[in-house]
Amino acid sequence: MRLKLSLLVLLLLPFVAARAQNWGGGVDDELVHFGFTFQYTSSSYKVVKKADWRLPYVPVVDNPQNLPITPSLTSLYSKPSPGFGIGFVVNGRLSNNLDVRLTPTLVFTDRLMEYEYDVTDPLYVGNVEKKVVATMVEFPLGIKIKSNRRNNFRAYMLYGAKYSMDIASKKKTDDAGAAELDKFLKNKKNFISVEAAFGMDLYFEYFKMSPEIKLSYSLSDIMDSKVINAYNAPIDKLMLRHVTFSLFFE
Repeated sequence: MRLKLSLLVLLLLPFVAARAQNWGGGVDDELVHFGFTFQYTSSSYKVVKKADWRLPYVPVVDNPQNLPITPSLTSLYSKPSPGFGIGFVVNGRLSNNLDVRLTPTLVFTDRLMEYEYDVTDPLYVGNVEKKVVATMVEFPLGIKIKSNRRNNFRAYMLYGAKYSMDIASKKKTDDAGAAELDKFLKNKKNFISVEAAFGMDLYFEYFKMSPEIKLSYSLSDIMDSKVINAYNAPIDKLMLRHVTFSLFFE
């Protein structure tokens, strides 16, 4: 619902700006300028399953009889989960229609995986939702391609990549003493994503505001497969996808 409201605001703002006084927006003429951003994110995985993903999980440690501890899987999928972020903007002017942008951001987000099991299996005790809690420091670097300014409005596209690093506390990721079925679905701490965005520069008397919609997609598998448990065993790869609505103030 929040994302739909954000999209509505994004569509209405150009009409408001077009009726406003043609203010300066002098930041566009500066070689380097700064700003800040607020973000709302929706995160989900693209799940690549193993060929035998439906099979019950059989631990290899402390299990001399090779007995399964989970029922057969009937469904395995990710669902979108919201998050938010705050960050800074460092913008370098290359030309009237081209900028380079670095936007270091702190993002708080969860990632959800759903495991649905065979209800007829004697081991069935319910389905499982695994939450990966992440606190990300992100460093997106992109090229901003801008249209010519029309009154107090300018559209732009942005293409780039970002480096992400998870700084969540060890307490949230350490499952060494947990029971087998209480283990975590673990992700890698560092990864790189590619990004594409569409946005609008709206000029006001003393500042510029830019609503933006951005899509991000990790370049490689982000699942930490060093430790095998009941929740990462059925998965071949996890690719992370983000849809981000941002408001930039410069």
